[in-house]
Amino acid sequence: MKKVILFSLAVSLGACKAQQPRDIADANPMEYANTITSGDLKEHLYTFASDEFQGRNTGEPGQKMAAEYLKKEYKKLNIPSPLGGDDYYQEIPGSYFTRGEIKDTENVLAYIKGNSMPEEVLVISSHYDHVGVDDEGNIYNGADDDGSGTVAILEIAEAFKKAQEDGFTPKRSILFLNVTGEEKGLVGSKFYSENPVFPLANTVTNLNIDMIGRIGEGMENAGDYVYLIGSDKLSTELHELSEEVNAKYMNMNLDYTFNDENDPNRFYYRSDHYHFAKNDIPIIFYFNGVHEDYHQPTDTPDKIEYDLLAKRAKLIFLTAWEVANRDERPFVDKPTLTEASE
Repeated sequence: MKKVILFSLAVSLGACKAQQPRDIADANPMEYANTITSGDLKEHLYTFASDEFQGRNTGEPGQKMAAEYLKKEYKKLNIPSPLGGDDYYQEIPGSYFTRGEIKDTENVLAYIKGNSMPEEVLVISSHYDHVGVDDEGNIYNGADDDGSGTVAILEIAEAFKKAQEDGFTPKRSILFLNVTGEEKGLVGSKFYSENPVFPLANTVTNLNIDMIGRIGEGMENAGDYVYLIGSDKLSTELHELSEEVNAKYMNMNLDYTFNDENDPNRFYYRSDHYHFAKNDIPIIFYFNGVHEDYHQPTDTPDKIEYDLLAKRAKLIFLTAWEVANRDERPFVDKPTLTEASE
């Protein structure tokens, strides 16, 4: 009996020790990046982009189901909301949107509080809405747009949580921001930027993920690539950090084609990072480019490149780890969005 009690005590003490704060410099971030797997991403996405979610149209039942899915997953991971208690939703009244009619909707927020600089916040964002069902009953599943980014955030959040459980809490806080209404004109990110849960002045960087699950047009021979947009627009330091992280851990092909100011697609202004960039917050937008199933009912989870999706999600996690744990926040040394576009 005594041996059993002593063994139980030893196990309990070991568990307590594992949860004690540890020096973040002793962590191996690749260990946690490797918890992001193609299998887990696939399992999430086959649910999230299923017909059951009815294309996740803003304010409609399918979008509400998607929000509830995200909330349940964050709760399952024991990642709290910054709003307190069981409230993971930042409510957005339909009357807020002025360019057309939408129903009441909500952003979904989860949060890991930083250890030594909790007042500084890194935002990792994706939009979880899509365009719904057409008049003929075709469901637009939005597996790539932006189911891929949404499930990547869930896996990234889980990786940070596992590190925290091992005692490696990030220096800065991390907000996992799943925004609504991107397809309706960046509604959710605009609302957050005007009603921030954390002061924008304390928001050090936004890493935005919108379509990272496919191979875009003309990129069939590009290998393990991802388009990066905006990394150098406001902060040379953020761009260099991103390049260094990739060279150290992933060695992916970082393609800056759409970062060109003269690119006619103007993607820099077309996803949710825009509302952070225009407030002088350095951003990186991760993107795989458009393809034949973009905004079509054929954007389904069976067409996702899950191994490539996992590699891209790992890169984003490792970049986030570096931003969250550096001594200084990325320094803004470039013209603001407004100045640069005038």
